[in-house]
Amino acid sequence: MSHTFKGYEVVSDERIGEGGFLRLRRVRLKVRRDDGTLSKEGLYDFVERPMGADAVVLTLWHRSSEGIEVLLRHAPRVPLWFRSPKVGARHTEVVAGVLETGEDDWAAIQKRAADEAHEEAGLRIDPSTVERLGPATYPTAGMCPELFHFVAAEVLDRAAAETPPTDGSPFEEGAELEWLLLDEAIGRCETGEMVDLKTELALRRLRAKL
Repeated sequence: MSHTFKGYEVVSDERIGEGGFLRLRRVRLKVRRDDGTLSKEGLYDFVERPMGADAVVLTLWHRSSEGIEVLLRHAPRVPLWFRSPKVGARHTEVVAGVLETGEDDWAAIQKRAADEAHEEAGLRIDPSTVERLGPATYPTAGMCPELFHFVAAEVLDRAAAETPPTDGSPFEEGAELEWLLLDEAIGRCETGEMVDLKTELALRRLRAKL
């Protein structure tokens, strides 16, 4: 007999790895059914980020004589390096950054996007020019409650870019920037040359919007 899910009963709740960028939350739960009965106890682990649960994903684009161009960022990624040094040494994605606790409303998201544009790409943009690029989505709901807010901003003058100041982390070293035609960038996603999920979704949303 099937039952309707009605929530959970928490048996225990602990956090592992306090003090770092991420922490593991380990919960023991029982599923509460619609008839009032409980399932057997199960263990579930998921990841939390203390500084802020969500992120902004920013697609910077420029209208050139050849068509719509987008800015891509090639940078090393520590987790991917430990999976495969070859893969982790050069991961391609659009600009993105963590929304810190309290940056919940639209104006705060726009400002964070503008800050990330300068920090990661050396571009100064007016926060008011940042536009939504479809609804927010959960990229990995089975392991993390992070929500991605997709946005875009047009860059009128590519030549005005400065050297990106970065956030001061050593893990920001080695990043390279590339302007690429939008269709070519999506083509790289289709061939598997670029394999960042949020980036492919952002690029496809931008093409649909424009």
